[in-house]
Amino acid sequence: MTLDKELVEALEKDYTTAPLSAQDRAMLDHVVKLTKDATKVSKDDIEGLRRAGFDDRAILQITLIASWFNYINRVADSLGVGRD
Repeated sequence: MTLDKELVEALEKDYTTAPLSAQDRAMLDHVVKLTKDATKVSKDDIEGLRRAGFDDRAILQITLIASWFNYINRVADSLGVGRD
């Protein structure tokens, strides 16, 4: 979490151009790939996270949290939560 409004705006605009560490960018790249099509995530992607400095526990946490948010958003969308 951050209170840095400029960072939040940059992330909302395009995370790939936001001022992030290489590790944070690797994590977000992974989360985007997982979100778009989890079947495309490969062993090479996991190794990329390891090279970025994440251990197996962190990789599991990244995967679980991103998957949970994807699930919750799809449930909310399907039920019309937040729509007028």
